[in-house]
Amino acid sequence: MTGETAPLAQLAVDGGPAAVTQPIPRRRRWGAEELAALTEMVEQESLFYWKGPQTTAMVDRFRQIYPLEHCMPCSSGSAALHIAISALKLEPGSEVIVPAITDMGSVIGILYQQLVPVFADVDAETINLDPADVPRRITPKTRAIMPVHLAGCPCDMGALMGIAREHDLKVIEDCAQAWGAKWQGQLVGQQGDLACYSFNEFKHLSCGDGGIVGTNDDALGEGLSKWGDKHYDRVKGGRSPETLSPNYRITEPQSAVAFGQLAKHGAMVAHRIRLGRNLRAGLADIPGVMLQPEREEDTHSYWFGMLRFDLEKFRVDRSTLVAALQAEGVVCEAGYIPTPVYGYPVFQNHDFFAGGWPLKDAGLTTMDYREVSCPIAEAVLADCMTMVINEAVPVAYIEEMVSAFKKVCTHYAV
Repeated sequence: MTGETAPLAQLAVDGGPAAVTQPIPRRRRWGAEELAALTEMVEQESLFYWKGPQTTAMVDRFRQIYPLEHCMPCSSGSAALHIAISALKLEPGSEVIVPAITDMGSVIGILYQQLVPVFADVDAETINLDPADVPRRITPKTRAIMPVHLAGCPCDMGALMGIAREHDLKVIEDCAQAWGAKWQGQLVGQQGDLACYSFNEFKHLSCGDGGIVGTNDDALGEGLSKWGDKHYDRVKGGRSPETLSPNYRITEPQSAVAFGQLAKHGAMVAHRIRLGRNLRAGLADIPGVMLQPEREEDTHSYWFGMLRFDLEKFRVDRSTLVAALQAEGVVCEAGYIPTPVYGYPVFQNHDFFAGGWPLKDAGLTTMDYREVSCPIAEAVLADCMTMVINEAVPVAYIEEMVSAFKKVCTHYAV
C-alpha cells in the first residue's frame, strides 16, 4: 500500500524468527604449522627455552613482524608486563599511570615491584587511556605510563608520548589485545619504551599461555632477559643474581605453537579487520549505537567488538537490549569487566600482601583506592557490550548481526 511503512518483524525474544541464521563455526586455531614445529620439538634433547630452536625461531619470526631489537619471551602477557616494569628499576612508592579499564594483568607487576598503580580515566569513544586526564594524575612520584590498546583499538600514542617526554616518563605499551593494530600506519608497540604482547588462550594468537616483551632501547634491552629468569645472566653465563627477579621463562612447546601462530598473523588479523569494518559500516546509521572508532590512519584489529549504547535513545535498559540481541542469535555479553579496576575488592581493601599494603604502612604512598573516581570509565561499563569477532566468524554472520541490531534497536527506540 502506497505511503505505508512495512510492519517490523516480531522480535525473537517475543517469539518471532531470529535474525541470525548463520552460526559461528567451531574455531580451528591450530593446524599443520603448529604440528610441524611440535613434531620437530619432540625430537630435541631439551625443552629449555634459552637458545632452544623453537624459541629462537619464534622470536625471529616475531621480530620480522614487530621490529624490536631486544626481546624476552615469557610465560604470559602478565609476565611480560611485570618484566617491563622491573626493567625500569623504579624506587618503591613510584607511581605508574594506567587506564581504569584494563585487565588485572596490567597492574600485578606494578604492585609486586612495590609501586603504585594510578588509575586515569578513559576516552568516552576509544575507551582507551584519555590523554586529557593523564596530566591530572601526574605527581612528583610519577615515573611511567602504561597505555592499553583495548580490544585492538590503538591509543592516541602521539598525545601520550608527548606527555611522557614532557614529564620525563617511561612508556610501557600493553599490546596484549592488539595484535596487528596500527597507530598512524605503524604497528602498536613501536612508539613506547617497552611493548608487551600476549599469547594467552583468548588472544588473536595463542599457544595457551605465553607472552613476549620487547624494546629498541639498548639501555633497557641489555639484560632484559634477566628480569624474567631469576636474574640469571644467560648471555654472559653464571648464576649469581645481582637482584631479585621471578621465573617467567617460556618453554619450547609454547614457543613451537606460537611460532606456528605467528605464521598466520597477517591472515587472522586481516579477517578480523574485515569483519570489524563491515560491522562498523552496518551499524553506522543506527541511532544510539557506538563502536570504538577507527581513526584516520589507524587500524583497529578487533580482538572483540566493543560497543556503547546511548540509553537515552531507547525506552529499555541495557540488559533488555542485550537479551533481545542474544535471542536474535548475536553472540554478545552485557558489559566488559564488572567495575573499573580500582573498584575490585583487592583495591578497595588494599589487600595486596597478606591482607595489607606494606607500602602504605611504611608511609611510601598515601593512595586510597576507595577515593578514586573515573566517571567516564564507570559510565562505559554501565552502558557497553562486547561481541565475538574472530577468524572463524563468517562474513554472512556479520551481515545478519547488523540486521539483528536494526531490528532490536528500531523496536526499542524512543
